[in-house]
This record gives sequence, C-alpha cells and structure tokens, in this order.
Amino acid sequence: MTSAARPTVLPITKIPSSGLPAYAVVVGDPARAGLVAKLLDGAEQIGANREYVTYAGTWRGVPVVVSSHGVGGPGAVCLFGELAEAGVTTIVRLGTAGAIARGIGDGDLIVAEAAVRDDGVTQQLVPAEFPAAATPEVVLALQGAAREHEAAYHRGTVWTRAAFLPGVLELPMKPYQRAGVLAIEMELSALLVFAALNGLRAGGALVIDGIAADDLVDDDGNSNYDPHRKVVAEGVEKAALVALDAVWRLAQDDA
Repeated sequence: MTSAARPTVLPITKIPSSGLPAYAVVVGDPARAGLVAKLLDGAEQIGANREYVTYAGTWRGVPVVVSSHGVGGPGAVCLFGELAEAGVTTIVRLGTAGAIARGIGDGDLIVAEAAVRDDGVTQQLVPAEFPAAATPEVVLALQGAAREHEAAYHRGTVWTRAAFLPGVLELPMKPYQRAGVLAIEMELSALLVFAALNGLRAGGALVIDGIAADDLVDDDGNSNYDPHRKVVAEGVEKAALVALDAVWRLAQDDA
C-alpha cells in the first residue's frame, strides 16, 4: 500500500508545501505584504487564502518570502508553522506598535530584543516562565540596517497583547512602563516562542503608529493613533528597507 502524495500547497496559507527560501519577512496587513513585495526583484504571488497573502522574490540577490498573517497571535502562528514546513528558517516581523515609553516618536522604529508574552496563544504552548526572546543575530542585523538607513530606532522589550481594545478589566500598563517596556503590539511574542520551539531564527522591527499609554497623550487627550498618517507610511517604507537589508546581512553571514 502506497502512502498518499503530499499536497502541493499547504492548507491554511495555500503556499507551496516545499522549496521556499530560507528567509521570510512577515507583516500583518496583506496590503503591506504587497507593498514590500514591490521592492523585490522578480516578485510573484505564491499563495493567497484568508488573511494570508505570500510573495517570493529576491532582495540584493537573496531569495526572500514576504507574507501576511493578519491580526493576532493564534492566526499568525498558523502562518509561521506553514512557512517553516515549506523551508523558511529565519523570520523577521515587520509590524506596527503603540508607544508606551517616553521619547518615542511617531514613525520611529522599535528593534525588539524580547517580548512580554500576553499574546493569547503561547500560554497554551509553553510554561509561563518560558521567555520570548529574539535571536541575537537578527537583533544586530536589524540594528545595523536601521543605522545604515538612518532610521530613528529604539532597542528593547515590547509587550505583545491579544486584546486590541480594553474591556472591563484594567489594562496593566503602569508596571510595564516602570519596567522599561517600549511599545505594545499583537504578534511578536508568538513568533519568538514559535521560533524557539522549532529551531528558527526570529526578530521584529515595529513602526510606531501612535501612543498607547494614557499618561503620554497631549492636553487634548489625543493619542495620535491613526495608522494611515504620512509619518507612519514613511516609517513603514523605511522599515521595509531595514527588514529586507537585515535579511541580506544575515544571508551574507550564512554564506
């Protein structure tokens, strides 16, 4: 009796089941995946299903995948799993975040060293004490690329939280501010834990698209949250170059 043939595409993302490049840049928004893909040479769409849209091309001669994972850690882990199954070994998240520390401006870049695991999914994968840490080589590659592109950046810890809006429970912002956490977002800790469990390299570069801490708003109560502003778009454009050049740097070290 012969075993069934392996599917040519994977079920959740509809990407090819094998043969993908080792390097991937992942984003939340499918439209942003398309924008990043336009920077690549020879880019073509290789998968599309639900929030998952994936392209493959080359950046400075290095084969790269760019893929979207939507909003939230649980769905993002589905993408990470299928990317890994298809051959990806290094994943850089290019996302957005809200500032919770002083001195961080709109459009600035956060190079994440680690993430607080409040993501709603890794609590079901590993014990609470397990860290969500970025791979040091990825952090250094992102930092070097940020300097090369003269991007305003901050390096440190971010808070990954499952809920986008608060409910009746008080948002525990103050302890994380006192601990020096820089910003809040929704998927990075899920990536970092998944990577650690599966022998992958991973890191994140996050563009600030507003202020998430009440004590940082202006006198009119304006948090400046509007991800469609010019300053955010310009920050994302520069961050895309940073993420891709970080991948290029990693590839040169791997050669």
